[in-house]
Amino acid sequence: MFTKEDIAQIMGRGASQSQVEEQVDRFRKGFPWMRIVAPATPGNGIKVLSAEDAKESVEYYHRASVEGKCKFVPASGAASRMFKDMFSGLAKLEAGEDLPADAPGAKLAARIKDFAFYDETLFGEPEDSREYRIKALSRLLGEDGLAYGSKPKGVLKFHSYPSEVRTAIAEHLVEAQEYMRDYEDVCHLVVTISPEHRELFEKAVSEVVPEYEKRYGVHYDINFTYQDKATDTIAVDMDNEPFRTSDGKLLFRPAGHGALIHNLNEVDSELVSIKNIDNVSHEKYLGETSFYKQVLMGEALSLRDQIFLYIRRLNANPSEEICAEIEEFLDVVLCVKIPKVSDLKAKAELLRSKLNRPIRVCGMVRNEGEPGGGPYIIEGKDGCTSLQILESVQINKDDPHAAEAMAGATHFNPVDLVCLLRDCRGEKFDLLSHVDPETGFISSKSYQGRELKALELPGLWNGAMSDWNTLFVEVPLITFNPVKVVLDLLRPAHQG
Repeated sequence: MFTKEDIAQIMGRGASQSQVEEQVDRFRKGFPWMRIVAPATPGNGIKVLSAEDAKESVEYYHRASVEGKCKFVPASGAASRMFKDMFSGLAKLEAGEDLPADAPGAKLAARIKDFAFYDETLFGEPEDSREYRIKALSRLLGEDGLAYGSKPKGVLKFHSYPSEVRTAIAEHLVEAQEYMRDYEDVCHLVVTISPEHRELFEKAVSEVVPEYEKRYGVHYDINFTYQDKATDTIAVDMDNEPFRTSDGKLLFRPAGHGALIHNLNEVDSELVSIKNIDNVSHEKYLGETSFYKQVLMGEALSLRDQIFLYIRRLNANPSEEICAEIEEFLDVVLCVKIPKVSDLKAKAELLRSKLNRPIRVCGMVRNEGEPGGGPYIIEGKDGCTSLQILESVQINKDDPHAAEAMAGATHFNPVDLVCLLRDCRGEKFDLLSHVDPETGFISSKSYQGRELKALELPGLWNGAMSDWNTLFVEVPLITFNPVKVVLDLLRPAHQG
């Protein structure tokens, strides 16, 4: 399958021939469908807190001891998809067409002053004309203007304030000081970026950190990390043969956010908060956003302490009584049902293995649109059930039971996670040993006009955390404010 030149290329990327051969084989055999038991819903997989419960969780967060805290922000890649409609609109305008008033490009031009990146010297005074729409879009996207189409989301100007304009990464710094500072008033952040964007991020951070440290009485410790090239996966053609570029070389592609489990595995802190780079809001919502993040952290630490207590009791006296109590806890709290085990020693070992795992508490938002990927109870290969976050591509829609489960879904995952990465002895878990390799994705892409198939590793909050102890907690919709397209910046959560 591979030539000597191919093998040299593979090894030069830090990968092995056997790994790449396994990836090609994965294209050919595909991934199994997830075996869904039921959608996770309030009272059956999703914990809904009263106002008093939420307040108690925040108080628990502030009381509990923790070996280090860190805010983990996936921020790799350019914002090209955020401006896809703008590129399309500009192409039509430059071809001599005009845009209808309801077209994305026309809407942006008409409301250009409402965006934080508006600069009168660059964009001028808005006009209702084709010429101005060309000017607005070309200045937004082109190298002679902001060049936003080729920059990462993290350095784009998101929000305006009376005395400043904030980028997405700046808003994460403001959030961090609100709920992630440690006992020495230090905020530790790990931000995953692409190597080519490092200078842009460093510049964006250096422009605000001195002022924020003075304003908020905090010190920022920011670590930029890269997605390891060795985690890139090979692409194949439509016949599942290795895809080759025009010069005959193999084509490798970034393997999705699932590759970031390697970056997360390098984090030394016990408590890690994960939130995507574009999921920030104007500071007027900071109080509510911060409160519910602390709710999730309190829930995580409370769950940790209960699990550690059970492990100690199980180690001290693996009796029928304690096993029954743990089995009920796993079932009621974590939706983990285990098969019947008659041997007490074997049952104790199984329960211990289920308890001794990394912990994640995931915020879940009520689904106000069509149900799809989100929180489900699934049955694993070992016959045990667990809570998992599934993407719609992992669900067999031709299976009536799976389709019914999708239709009954009430919530979706806004990627608002709190993770605990140490065991009851204070030692770090090896997160790579808790990944389910059977939960990746195969997607259709193109390269220079040629169709290809791409392989994504098990998603960071999907299969990469498959063997974690999971708790889903309902959070309000106001905590979820992603910017998937540039017009999302016109929503109330992003306007002053």
